[in-house]
Amino acid sequence: MQDDPQRESRSKVRWLVAGLMWAAIAINYIDRTVLSAAAPHIQGEFHLSAVEMGIVMSAFFWSYALLQLPAGMLADRFGQKKVLGFAVFWWSLATAATGFASGLKSLVALRVALGIGEAGAYPSNAGIAYRWFPKKERATVAGIFDSGSKLGGAIALPLIAYLLATFDWKITFAITGSLGLVWCVVWQFTFKDSPADHKRVNAAELAHIRDGQRSSRADTLKARASWKKLLAHRNIWAMCIGFFMINYNSYFFITWLPTYLVKERGMSLMEMGFMASLPLVISMFVEVLAGWASDRVYSSGKLSLTATRKLFLVIGLVMASSIGLAAFAQSAVMAVVLLCIAKSGTTVAASQVWALPADVAPRNMVSMVAGTQNMVSNMGGVVGPVVTGAIVGATGSFIPALVFSSVLIAIAILNYVFLLGKVEPIQFEDNPVEFDNHDQRNADVSA
Repeated sequence: MQDDPQRESRSKVRWLVAGLMWAAIAINYIDRTVLSAAAPHIQGEFHLSAVEMGIVMSAFFWSYALLQLPAGMLADRFGQKKVLGFAVFWWSLATAATGFASGLKSLVALRVALGIGEAGAYPSNAGIAYRWFPKKERATVAGIFDSGSKLGGAIALPLIAYLLATFDWKITFAITGSLGLVWCVVWQFTFKDSPADHKRVNAAELAHIRDGQRSSRADTLKARASWKKLLAHRNIWAMCIGFFMINYNSYFFITWLPTYLVKERGMSLMEMGFMASLPLVISMFVEVLAGWASDRVYSSGKLSLTATRKLFLVIGLVMASSIGLAAFAQSAVMAVVLLCIAKSGTTVAASQVWALPADVAPRNMVSMVAGTQNMVSNMGGVVGPVVTGAIVGATGSFIPALVFSSVLIAIAILNYVFLLGKVEPIQFEDNPVEFDNHDQRNADVSA
């Protein structure tokens, strides 16, 4: 009876895996944020100009964005356990070693190293979601692991401020770097690339994981699709364009929002600190709820996978468009409420965005697709703060900048509704894919 999936009580190891994925992203954001809090101390000690400090801060984003695709390819080739484990180990060492920096050049080198390591996190997590979770739970796990970024962003500044006040900035980097090293030890002894190889995954959970996945015969096939053909597919373009627009808006909340609240809304520093954290904290819970809700809708059989993904993408992006309304709010409180709705909307969309790579990628290319999507999206994070600053500088107001962000959200909605086609594994003549019965019963809505 123990091996009968129908009678055996299902184990829940996959949710332990989801917890480790979440922790990796939370640590990821803590480690990338520590420099921002320590910047005044570092700038003073090394006598860096504002321009030089800006170079140090931007060094991370270039290596992080540009290495998303290579990191995804490595994860697909060598397995997510090795790549994610090495990535966290690498970036944790880079974080800890920042305390030994001696000036501008070493700071830039260490921030580049941090970006190299952190590039492996999201592509690996997308691949793990494909291997460890059935299709009807992927939005939930995507919402869980991506919510780690909001927690990391929300708690990083107060946590790091406390460490800086208690110790010096060098010890602070060592402490935050050690978090990832502890995670690596747990990861090494807990995770397996395949749930079938995990001793604590019983037959009932394994059957549940494989429900709605491609057939076991197809699982043995190597992906032979050309990555050039893959990148030319309309769904990949739609995923990249949409996520670029979403990230353009998301980065406002971790770059310009404090300045907006102080200069445009007249808040004190204490008020700003609390209000600026609200959108991140609230959106963390909204994202998990949205992922769970979309999986419930899909599991009910009332909507196809395509219709479910598009529905929640549009709902989230309509909410995100509230950023334009916030510009015209009569009170600071109403502006913050609208910004909380807007940020929560980007996370509703993100719960679907991070499920899409597992939904559409050919066999053994999930991490590569996720890396491609994240590479383009982070370019939105690179140019977003610059464009916002340029608009505010030219007009003397945040109103045009927030309205422009809302316009980009409208473009993202059109992109997902019309350019994104049927949500199913991309097929070429040389990589046929089998589908589950649920998909065969439900005719997907195609743009």
